[in-house]
Amino acid sequence: MKKTILLALIIASIAVPISAQAAGEDNTLTVYAYDSFSGDWGPAGKLIPMFEEKTGIDVELVGAGDAVEMLSRIELEGSMTDADVVIGITDDFAYRAYDYLEPYETPVLEDIPDRLEFDPEHRLIPFDYGDFAFVWDSESGIRKPESLMDLTSPEYKGQVILIDPRTSSVGLGLLLWTYNLYGDDFVSWWEAMKDNALTVADGWSSAYGLFTEGEAPIVLSYTTSPVYHVMNDNTTRYQALIFPEGHEATIEGIGIIKGTDKRAEAEAFIDFILTDGQADIAIANSMYPANSTTVLPDAFDYAPEPDTMFTSTGINEDAKDEIIDIWTETMAR
Repeated sequence: MKKTILLALIIASIAVPISAQAAGEDNTLTVYAYDSFSGDWGPAGKLIPMFEEKTGIDVELVGAGDAVEMLSRIELEGSMTDADVVIGITDDFAYRAYDYLEPYETPVLEDIPDRLEFDPEHRLIPFDYGDFAFVWDSESGIRKPESLMDLTSPEYKGQVILIDPRTSSVGLGLLLWTYNLYGDDFVSWWEAMKDNALTVADGWSSAYGLFTEGEAPIVLSYTTSPVYHVMNDNTTRYQALIFPEGHEATIEGIGIIKGTDKRAEAEAFIDFILTDGQADIAIANSMYPANSTTVLPDAFDYAPEPDTMFTSTGINEDAKDEIIDIWTETMAR
């Protein structure tokens, strides 16, 4: 009898650390994130340690490029992916992600406005959003444009920095903005803008860099861009132009990879991002938080939201390709 008890105690003393180690390994959540979240200037450096300390869940954060590159990686890996959660897929490419995600009815949904919920099955849940806009240098001496059509006025010849929709999501945002506003006649706006464009940059960083260097007084960006300058440069010189006809929006979502064995951990991470993480994400990304209860710094007073918001969730990839092809032909003429 004593030998039996002793043997049981030995087995228990060996089994406990082994199972604890296994549980520790199983507790690690793998998150695929887009570059502006996981990069040096992104919010992940602060938020991931906060989440790990709060929950005891370890996170392996994988930087997977921009939103399109991250989506392509998930498609390529399929059921063999290591990811449990993906963060940063935008509403306009969401349809490509749905087959790889499973729904989650987070209790935080009650604090997210209906207008942001682009997926009725909640496979992708909005965590932040922004509106594309032109940013104007108020000290440039050039008149403040009042609308998209006003931007085509001859007085802005060579004064506007645009961005290529073939290489940038921001550039694509403007293209879809004009398409949603003008329909098939969007070509007319671009024809009129050709002379007013100083350049068509390949990406947002290069475009905004030219703008802040004073190469042109108007640049394509976001309504939230002034927040950075208020918080970091203590200036209100750069102002987002809010047009009465409305603005194209981009909504970023977070979702759980289908078949994950870390479902509870994934839910905890999403709930954290949608609550404790909202203000830090908004500040780091210069975006609006999806959770309407989020308290933001006063600097966001300089990021007014437009009354009308367009989204391109219903425009599929073939239609986008056709619109881009038309744009390419128009700008080449």
